[in-house]
Amino acid sequence: MSDQRCRILIVGSVNMDLVLQVERVPGTGENLIGSSYSYISGGKGANQAVAAARLGMDVTFVGRTGNDAHGQKLIHGLNREGISTELMIQDPDNPSGLAVIMVEPSGQNRILVYPGSNMAIREEEVERAFKHTYDAVIMNLEISDRIIGFVCGLAKNKGIPVVLDAGPVRTFDLSLCPGLKVLSPNESEAAALSGLPCTNPDEAVKAAARLADISNAGYVVIKLGAEGAVLWRNGKSAFFPAYTVEAVDATAAGDAFTSGLTSKYLETGDMDRAIRYANAVGALAVTRLGAQPSLPSAAEVAAFLEHQDNHYDNTG
Repeated sequence: MSDQRCRILIVGSVNMDLVLQVERVPGTGENLIGSSYSYISGGKGANQAVAAARLGMDVTFVGRTGNDAHGQKLIHGLNREGISTELMIQDPDNPSGLAVIMVEPSGQNRILVYPGSNMAIREEEVERAFKHTYDAVIMNLEISDRIIGFVCGLAKNKGIPVVLDAGPVRTFDLSLCPGLKVLSPNESEAAALSGLPCTNPDEAVKAAARLADISNAGYVVIKLGAEGAVLWRNGKSAFFPAYTVEAVDATAAGDAFTSGLTSKYLETGDMDRAIRYANAVGALAVTRLGAQPSLPSAAEVAAFLEHQDNHYDNTG
C-alpha cells in the first residue's frame, strides 16, 4: 500500500453499553449486589470503527441510532475520533441499540444486546456509501441478514474485499456472503456457524475448515481469546498464540482484533503478520474497562510489540 491512509467502510451496529461490574454472574432467581455501573459507547460496528480510526485508517460509518439522547451521544463520540458519520441516520421510529454487559473481576463478560435501530438500516443508505471506493469493508452480525447480503453484493461488484466479524452468536446463512475475503468468528460463534465444537485450537482447526467450505472465504480466522487465533487458508492451518496480559474487561477485544487484522493486512498483504498484530491490538483492549475506551492507538500497539520483541530477545 502507499503512504495514503487506507479507506475503510464499516456497515454495522452502534449501541449504548450499560456496563455492570459484578463479583460473579447471578444464577437463576438469584439477586446480587453489583459494585458499579456506567454508560459507555459501544456496538460492534462502532467499536470496529473507533479501533480502525485509532490505528490510522480513514473510516466511513453507515448505521442507525435512535432519535434520542443516546443516539446523539453515540454519533458525537464517533465524530471525535475523526470518523465520517455523514451517512448515519437518526431513526425516528426505533430507539438506539442497547447492550447490557456484566463484567466479572477476571475480565470475562456476559452480554445482552437489544438491537433497536441497528436492524432498520436500509439498502438505499448503503448504496449512497458505495458511490465512493474503499480498500475494504468490515461488517458484523448485529445488523440484518438482508443488509449483510446486500453489502456483500455491492462490494463484490466493485472488487472491494469484505471482512465479516461473525458475531454475535446467532443463526446466519453464510451463503448470503459470496466472495468474503476474511470470515472471523470467535470460538462460540464458530461453533454455532459450523456445528462443530470449538473449545481449543485443535477443534478450531476443524471448525475453520468447515467454515471455509461453507462460506468459500479466502481466510477463516477464529479468535480464541486468551489462547490466540487459528488461521485456515488454502487447506492449511496455522496457530498464533496470544500475548499474555492482565485482563480487566474482554468487551470489544474481538472488535479490536478485527480492525487490527484488517489494518495490517491492507498495509502488508501478509495474513500471518496481520494476525500477530491483531493479537496485540486485542491484548491491549482487554487491559482496560469498557468497549471504546479500551481501544488502543497505533502508537500504543507499536510500543507494546517493541516491548514484546525486547522481552523475547532478552529471555530467548
